Amino acid sequence: MRFFLRLGETRLKKRSGIIALLIMTLLALECTAVLAQEYADYPPDGMEPQFLKARVLSVEKVISDYAVPDDFAVESEVIKLELTSAPYKGVVVQSTSLKSGHPAYDFDVEPNDRVIVWAEILDGNIVEAHVFSPDRGHYLKWLVVGFMGVLLLVGGLTGIKTILTLGVTGLAIVWILLPVLLRGYDPIYVTILVSSAITVITLGIVGGFNKKTLTAMIGTTVGVIIAGLIAMIVGSAAHLTGFGTEEATMLFYIPQEVQFDFDRLLFSGMIIGALGAVMDVAMSIASSMEEVMLARPRITQEQLLRSGLRVGRDVMGTMSNTLILAYAGGSIPLLLLFLAYETPIVQIVNFDHIATEIVKALAGSIGLIAAIPITALVGSRLFKTARPGSAKKPASLQRQKEVI
Repeated sequence: MRFFLRLGETRLKKRSGIIALLIMTLLALECTAVLAQEYADYPPDGMEPQFLKARVLSVEKVISDYAVPDDFAVESEVIKLELTSAPYKGVVVQSTSLKSGHPAYDFDVEPNDRVIVWAEILDGNIVEAHVFSPDRGHYLKWLVVGFMGVLLLVGGLTGIKTILTLGVTGLAIVWILLPVLLRGYDPIYVTILVSSAITVITLGIVGGFNKKTLTAMIGTTVGVIIAGLIAMIVGSAAHLTGFGTEEATMLFYIPQEVQFDFDRLLFSGMIIGALGAVMDVAMSIASSMEEVMLARPRITQEQLLRSGLRVGRDVMGTMSNTLILAYAGGSIPLLLLFLAYETPIVQIVNFDHIATEIVKALAGSIGLIAAIPITALVGSRLFKTARPGSAKKPASLQRQKEVI
């Protein structure tokens, strides 16, 4: 008898559980339908989200009454803002901001702080406004001004040329390279063409179109090609996917629906990453060889080659560190996680992101090192086109001789 009672009780519990599950499912579907109906027409016709600049007038902190765990503090702030972006300059709005207590998602604002506001605008009127982030651009602007001031103060005319070349490089990447890649063109070919154009324009503006610049151009081109080839060969052999970052994965969902070749996109990034360092080394060697040639017009081709190689070796020691430290610096939080959890080294080097950074750093360094003998060899040939002893003296030395 007890057996049948327990059996009936068990079946009743099962049926009750099934009924409860069905009720919860129906309620969830009903809530989903209500929310879908509520937000089906959101944003309303004519609603236009915009990012506006604003100044904080006042901040009022209010303890939230939301039901949360004891160890998860939630605080709300009522922020009064004065917009500073046209055509809403001078308009005062109010924003309510929830703070979770996590530094990655919260930031503190004080009166007179500059912030960026995400505003919902309907028919020219601000319906709702939320603080999006601090106005970092305001401070970055002054940093750029200081950078240009230092360039002009120390470099003079060369500083002006440097600013011009930086502008050309930035425009080439933002207005040419990225839009062309976004249209689905081959990343490798596009990157090589843009890199070549950047090299020619940058070195031409800085050094003028002469033997020194031609030497640096050849050395840079060969070094970058070597770096790119090594990156492609090693990356393919190591099965690097190009998905080492979240941003690469997000490219699957962009509205343009471009089918990217992520392997080639990864290698094009490696080429761009190595371009600046290789260009720096090639120009340094070419400039030093030109100075040696001007100081000692009768120097032999072999002596000039050795001089360029010595300069290149000195530059090599620091520039290789620059590349490796630059890539390592961006991965410090990840490396700390590995250290904190005592991750085995065999596991670390086989992560796609870490292996990609290693290939970037070492392939770029190999291209940089390869550019040294190439630049020195080309420079020794170009600067010593005449037979030893018959080199034309610099104009300044010739004028001094005539005065004497």
